[in-house]
Amino acid sequence: MSAPGFLASSWPWRAVAYLLTGAVTGCVVLVGIVTAVAVGGVLSVVLVGVPLLAGTVFAGLPVAWAERRRLRLVDLDPAHGRHRPVTAWSLRGRLTTRLREQATWRELGHALLFAGLLWPVDALAVTVALLFPVSVVATPVLMATVGGGEEAKVLKQWTVTTWPAACGVAVLGLLLLAVGAYVLGVAAGARAELTRLLIAPRDGDLGARVVELARSRVRLVDAFEAERRRIERDLHDGAQQRLVALTMTLGLARLDAPPGPLADQLAKAHEEAGRALEELRELVHGIHPKVLADYGLAAAVADAADRSAVPVDVEVELPGRLPQAVEAAAYFVVCEALANVARHSGARRARVSGGHRDGRLVLEIGDDGRGGARAGDGSGLTGLADRVSVLDGRLSLSSPAGGPTVLRVEIPCAPCESTASCA
Repeated sequence: MSAPGFLASSWPWRAVAYLLTGAVTGCVVLVGIVTAVAVGGVLSVVLVGVPLLAGTVFAGLPVAWAERRRLRLVDLDPAHGRHRPVTAWSLRGRLTTRLREQATWRELGHALLFAGLLWPVDALAVTVALLFPVSVVATPVLMATVGGGEEAKVLKQWTVTTWPAACGVAVLGLLLLAVGAYVLGVAAGARAELTRLLIAPRDGDLGARVVELARSRVRLVDAFEAERRRIERDLHDGAQQRLVALTMTLGLARLDAPPGPLADQLAKAHEEAGRALEELRELVHGIHPKVLADYGLAAAVADAADRSAVPVDVEVELPGRLPQAVEAAAYFVVCEALANVARHSGARRARVSGGHRDGRLVLEIGDDGRGGARAGDGSGLTGLADRVSVLDGRLSLSSPAGGPTVLRVEIPCAPCESTASCA
């Protein structure tokens, strides 16, 4: 409305159309609700009107549907309802679903407010800001027709008897009409915002999308962890067992073979099979360690500390098993942190401490190295931070020059009542 071309644009006409259709629609809604209540009340004596009275609870649904489409006249943002999709096939199931929704009652309240208060305001705004100025502008026409060229009534209040006065009043009406266009724009905008607040809030759509996005991210993490566990099982029970059998077969063949070129080739094949088996075990362990799946986070952290090139002190106390996604995220954070300690810190000793406190898993990984670590310097912690954030967790790094370095991970979670509930 602050743009200089507002009066020449289509927006004043859009505002008029929105308010006029609002007045007409509101009048129809008022008549419909009053008629339904009156007829239902009369017929309730013979129980026929009871369903009609009960059906007035759903009067807000068609009204809200129409109002969301009328909003397009003055609001270009899409207006969506907040109803959940109905999965029930029966009429009773559909009605029950709608009755349990807060949006149904909000729309009923909007329909009652619309029928009782809003449409008269729409009509008043159109009358004051449009019809009155148009009537003033038409003063010369009224003087020439109704007044016989001698006089004209301005808004039925003032009498104009000369043509110069009639033309001056018409010019004044044009100015009032320009001011009225802005008044109509403000009224239509306020009216549209109130309607959107009641039946199609913008923040409601955004909040629903954010919640659904967060849920979808969690589902993706769960599916990712399930796939990692499946791959680990397939490799452990399939390829790894075959390599073990192959290694044993080559070892027996090596013992039975006489000294010579064949024995040398069998020895090389036996050694290669052993190295392949070792690499496969490391790969399987990196995908999803079996100790984590079988014994939980505390045992997996202790195992990671035993395999670290730098001595690690472990003080992790947990009340039991945690959700699998939480255990996996925390474990890989610990592994990545210990790998960084060994590669970059120059530390002589590291420590892993923490536990479950105040509904959160808290782990700290520290070392006595040179410090100066950064999360984005090829450490691999950026991806882990994203993974922790999916679980509403937080990853923080403190590493001043000269040390010490402390990596802290916090993930909200609750201990599982049983192993099956952690899945």
